[in-house]
Amino acid sequence: MAKIFITGSTDGLGKMAAKALADQGHEVVLHARNQIRGNYAKERVPGAISVIHGDLSDLNEIKRVAIDVNAIGPFDAVIHNAGVYQASYKEILTVNVLAPYILTCLIHKPKRLIYLSSDMHLHGKVNLESFKRNFPGVSYSDSKLYLLMLSKAVARKWPEVYANAVDPGWVPTKMGGKGAPDDLQKGYETQSWLAVSNDPVAKVSGHYFYHQAEHRYNVLADDISLQEEFLSTCKEITGVPFPQ
Repeated sequence: MAKIFITGSTDGLGKMAAKALADQGHEVVLHARNQIRGNYAKERVPGAISVIHGDLSDLNEIKRVAIDVNAIGPFDAVIHNAGVYQASYKEILTVNVLAPYILTCLIHKPKRLIYLSSDMHLHGKVNLESFKRNFPGVSYSDSKLYLLMLSKAVARKWPEVYANAVDPGWVPTKMGGKGAPDDLQKGYETQSWLAVSNDPVAKVSGHYFYHQAEHRYNVLADDISLQEEFLSTCKEITGVPFPQ
């Protein structure tokens, strides 16, 4: 059985993935923004072994989350599920991009890393100067492209780790809305599958998945010079270097 940490697992896809993995007998550690939401999450996923608290819109709290994760690690897999959509440029940048970057750098290296992107990344733009100002800033689409770039960079730099990105589809969660047309179950199955499966199709790195199959993506994410510039910019803003 695997030990898995999932960010943003109080509701939506994160909670569903956590419950599915816990029901399979895996050791699942949840993440919540605060104690109240953590208590709620534990009620919804009683099979989880613990909950780590921390606001991913705050750089200091992100770093503290990494410390708390390492205190109960090591982990076989980390699913970077947390994200915001209708939020300020600053919050989108911090939660969707800087938080997974910092946690990737500071959490002891797991065997597998899964990053929740979106097909909206296809409309994203790379403008790293926008990291340093609030307007114009990083849009949701931009953030999901940067997250795909992060997964590609990790796969390139850490060949011993399976690092992949996932498009869960437009599913009817709080973020997606009740009218979203995609299959909710398929929305969380792919990240759960990548976290634990011994299927050869899942034991790969540097890929972009949709419903357990490789999918088309923005090829800007493959540009190594852009990946390096992205990592350098994240280091400059957060003070956290990417481990070599």
